[in-house]
Amino acid sequence: MNKKVYLDYNATTPLHPEVKKTIIENLDSFGNASSMHSYGREVREKLEKARSDIATFINAESEELIFVGSGSEANNTVINTVTCQLKNCKSGGACSSGGLIISSIEHPCIIESANCAEQRGRKVFRLPVNRDGIIDLEKLENILKTNRISLVSVMTVNNETGAIQDIKKITELAHKYNALMHTDAIQAVGKMDIDVKELGLDFLSFSAHKIYGPKGIGALYIKKNTPFCPLIYGGHQEMGRRAGTENSLGIIAFHTAVLMRKKEMKEEHDRILKLREQLRKSISDNISDVFFNGSPDKTMYNCINVSFAGAEGEAILLYLDLEGIAVSTGSACSSQSLEPSHVLLASGLDLELAHGSLRISLGRETTQEDIEYVSEKLPGIIEKIRKMSTTYKRDKG
Repeated sequence: MNKKVYLDYNATTPLHPEVKKTIIENLDSFGNASSMHSYGREVREKLEKARSDIATFINAESEELIFVGSGSEANNTVINTVTCQLKNCKSGGACSSGGLIISSIEHPCIIESANCAEQRGRKVFRLPVNRDGIIDLEKLENILKTNRISLVSVMTVNNETGAIQDIKKITELAHKYNALMHTDAIQAVGKMDIDVKELGLDFLSFSAHKIYGPKGIGALYIKKNTPFCPLIYGGHQEMGRRAGTENSLGIIAFHTAVLMRKKEMKEEHDRILKLREQLRKSISDNISDVFFNGSPDKTMYNCINVSFAGAEGEAILLYLDLEGIAVSTGSACSSQSLEPSHVLLASGLDLELAHGSLRISLGRETTQEDIEYVSEKLPGIIEKIRKMSTTYKRDKG
């Protein structure tokens, strides 16, 4: 039987053992946190403790954090806030007329939200990136200088390549021209230190299932006194900012996941970085015609995005899966599409290489043996696929 190796941590993470324990221990905490009786008060106390500790993890105040159903919901909520044109909108219409700036490599939930805003008449600017997937700050300032902009939204860490943006500088530019600043930090929180006050952010999105917590629960930071319009209306939950009975078990488990990240994050960094570099070297040394996407020193320590000439990414993925190795060809949210990665195309990679890319992402359960196993299996798989490729044979003469 093949060894099982999971290297798709950017898509989702397994539950931390302590998170599993927390879920089991709280299965009977079923009360509605809005109820005034003892069952409700018990849950409310746990939820507010979770809110306080999770907010502290990003150096925010408790009242600046709301719980949502996912990172995608958090991102949609922010775009909705600055594009809502209702006269009675809770944001006061303060941001209702300006344009949006996003990067060309954002997650699909930002891109599609921006596309929707554009179809409703809102001006949307899409920032290009360089070969390493980093935005051009000069181009950003030129757009801000010559247009009225309501919001700049740039992800901290790209989910496909791991490219890390200078969010502090981007925020400073946005505020210089009176725009609000949002970052999708879903691939960043729990892997690197995030301080919303130091960065100066107005909005920040993150999610539990990327940090060994459960799916179906995320969080949105909203800086105090920032204009805001709910995406979901109804009851008074989340300080009137997100209606719907809270996912109390998810929030309690999210809390434990954050506490574990606080305890383990720094120590884990060095171990995973060493394993990543070992795998990167093995690929370089044992496979010809490979192209690494993104600069290692501007890429999240757990991520490798690599293209193999003459080999389709989907074919590589399937052959690896037969060997028990799980990787990705790009964003999990668009993996059913046969289109090449919009992130790689935006970074200037040609169409063939974009089709031949893999995203390999490591995590807390990745071992030395896992890396050695992948290093053993991958070269033979690439060779097998290339032998079947008439295009690769022709190009090689």
